[in-house]
Amino acid sequence: MQLNEHNKEEFPPAHTAEHLLNQLMVRMFGCERSSNAHIERKKSKISYILDHKPDRREEREIEREMNRLIDEDMPVTFQFVSRAELEGIIMDAEPDSPDAKLSLERLPEDASDTIRLVRIGDYDVCPCIGRHVRSTSQIGRFEMLGTNWDEMAHSFRIRFKIV
Repeated sequence: MQLNEHNKEEFPPAHTAEHLLNQLMVRMFGCERSSNAHIERKKSKISYILDHKPDRREEREIEREMNRLIDEDMPVTFQFVSRAELEGIIMDAEPDSPDAKLSLERLPEDASDTIRLVRIGDYDVCPCIGRHVRSTSQIGRFEMLGTNWDEMAHSFRIRFKIV
């Protein structure tokens, strides 16, 4: 099985938290997964395009819900599929399931025919070749350090760390 070369050495707890946060933001705000993330061991930042600036209550809810999801101890599993199989998974998915939101659009042009899907319980699924923890309880605690809002771009940036 041939996968693409991977040129990053992720911190698995923060990288897995990135997957959870992406799905949480999709569900809470109806936005797309982030395409602008810098995930590091000490501090991470990730941006989303939203229709409004989240208020303090929504920010606290993001942090609370992230820690609830982590505490659920959901398994993190991998599934290897071909591009054709992935298209079938997407077509056969229930409309509200994470599988229905899978897309080939974000894959690099030179992506291999074999795609590794990372699944976090029934909560999230995403093509990814990075390193992850085995279950969400291994992530630690999600701590939001701050946020920024760019009104012109409608970009909401979250700074966080994993403790």
